[in-house]
Amino acid sequence: MILIADGGATKVEWSLAHRGKEIKRVFTKGASPYFSTKEEISSEIKNVLLPQLEEYKIDGVYFFGAGCNSAQKNRVIEDAIKENIDTQTIEIQSDLFGAARGLCGNQEGIACILGTGSNSCHYNGKEIADHIQSLGYILGDEGSGAVLGRMFINICLKNLLPQHIKEEFLTEYGLDTILILDKVYRQPMANRFLASLSPFILRHADDATVHSLITQTFKEFFTKNVMQYKYDYTNRPVHFTGSVAYYYREILARTAKDLNICIGQITRSPMDGLITYYS
Repeated sequence: MILIADGGATKVEWSLAHRGKEIKRVFTKGASPYFSTKEEISSEIKNVLLPQLEEYKIDGVYFFGAGCNSAQKNRVIEDAIKENIDTQTIEIQSDLFGAARGLCGNQEGIACILGTGSNSCHYNGKEIADHIQSLGYILGDEGSGAVLGRMFINICLKNLLPQHIKEEFLTEYGLDTILILDKVYRQPMANRFLASLSPFILRHADDATVHSLITQTFKEFFTKNVMQYKYDYTNRPVHFTGSVAYYYREILARTAKDLNICIGQITRSPMDGLITYYS
């Protein structure tokens, strides 16, 4: 049995698999080493994950996580796993590498993540050959849930939204300007708050103003994070994974077509591809 984890800032998706078949899938809280301590991650593994896997022997753990981009950060995840799971094999890689491996397998391609944050890379079939920094939701993360939320809040509070949508939004979320500013500038995890607005934005995607906002940030993602790679993206696939990519897939695909970009897979998660890869 092997345990594969796709770890985002908001949640971690764990899949127990054997010979290419999934046995069980479990979800726990986000486990980015930038936002969570070893103790917090260890507690989540001990109290939420392991009680659902008690009857199984785990031979290897493969963790692909947001923020797992240095030996120091990877050690936070590795130590949390070691405290709870007795296994000889523990591999910690970035969520981007996991997306590339799950989407592309052993083939060359561009792999993109659009979730709470965003990211992309040029994958050569074995490793990440080129990578444009995502820079987070303040400086980058174009196309992400957090940036969609940030842009939506901007046009909402600057009275550029149709009034009925603004009123519906503030009422549904129980917000006003003061509360929004507090959540963004004073409370922790502002990126998660902003990304949590994505379902409302998608629900109103038929409105011209909202649709323009969505298209704008997707275009920015393509121009800044895809079209710079030395890769024939007009004829070869650009793959996507993540909640925003999946639920906004129709708008994403139309935006790509307008830019003459060839879209490959658009999946909710790279997990199925990772299970196949490790079979």
